[in-house]
Amino acid sequence: MNTSFPQPDTEAVAHSNALLSSIQALIEKEGGWVNFAQLMDAALYAPGLGYYSGGAKKFGFEGDFVTASEISPLFSQTIARQVKQVLSALKAKSKQTDILELGAGTGCFARDLLLEMAKLEQLPTRYMILEVSAHLREVQQSTLKAALPKELLSRVVWLDALPEYFDGLIFANEVLDALPVHIVKKTADGLAEIGVVSEVAGLAWQEKPALSSALKGFVAEIDLMDGYTTEVCLAASGLVASLAGILQSGMLLMIDYGFSRDEYYHPQRNQGTLMCHYRHRAHGDPLLYLGLQDITAHVDFTRVAEAGVANGLELIGFVTQAQFLINAGITELLTSIPAEDSANYLPLVASAQKLLSPAEMGDLFKVIAFERNLDIPFIGFSSGDKSHTL
Repeated sequence: MNTSFPQPDTEAVAHSNALLSSIQALIEKEGGWVNFAQLMDAALYAPGLGYYSGGAKKFGFEGDFVTASEISPLFSQTIARQVKQVLSALKAKSKQTDILELGAGTGCFARDLLLEMAKLEQLPTRYMILEVSAHLREVQQSTLKAALPKELLSRVVWLDALPEYFDGLIFANEVLDALPVHIVKKTADGLAEIGVVSEVAGLAWQEKPALSSALKGFVAEIDLMDGYTTEVCLAASGLVASLAGILQSGMLLMIDYGFSRDEYYHPQRNQGTLMCHYRHRAHGDPLLYLGLQDITAHVDFTRVAEAGVANGLELIGFVTQAQFLINAGITELLTSIPAEDSANYLPLVASAQKLLSPAEMGDLFKVIAFERNLDIPFIGFSSGDKSHTL
């Protein structure tokens, strides 16, 4: 074990070992080797054992990382302005006005958004949450029950699968980065895919010639140099295609950290973007603390844009998180609180700094959005659009 990190307790170690045994059984079933996407899927989502399906605390200052909605209610309150615009336009068309959140974390975003939508007098008909983790569902239900009046709570429903069709706004914050990725390496002999094998001591890395035509075709298009190692998230295209398939009228709004393709596969980023998070420490070893740590990769937003357009959606725009929040009115929300009220004003300013600063979340996090059957000037994308970089 890496002694530079906080050591997991006995129960956590047992949990991790149980997941390791499960993954070793999967490797044996697959003939002695699995690709990294299979490993990442099992490490994050194996029923009852994976990082997101297990019961360990993940979000917030006592967990492994903090999301924007936990940093400040300003995040949800500002996004509420964009949501209001979309739901108002749908209502004018006599369409359903629902919200669907993918992977709702601790429920903080849903709580703060619903409270703000009530203030804005534009509540959704239903607030749907698609959550794969039974543990996180319980956390979300506890968060919402503690904070929402019954009239708002009655609008929240949890889903086991996507609805067949949907009118409203679909929201995904830090979902794309947790989708399983393939790791590939360009070699003089062709494309290799990196996976893992089982050993007495646990798991070990092993390269194999890539067999996937999708991987080989994509890497041929981006023309990597020999020795270049990186991730390819084929699952992102599938998720966007699924969401496009249900969206009849409305908006798909996605926020995550990542780059346009040219920047993602830049010659200097030749070791990829894979990152793990354990107790607020970032490192690059996904074989450490299986089931106890988050595993992520930055998002190729060009792939996301291509998938949306290919499935009939209209690209609204692509902006930094800072630009989106400023466009949507975060500064107006700040100025609504008197500076003299330092007890409330100063913490809000500090949290806004984290959401907006280029050195924090402001530039690395991007916002991409699509629409179908809506013809409105979306306020969150009114300036600073970087769609030309995709």
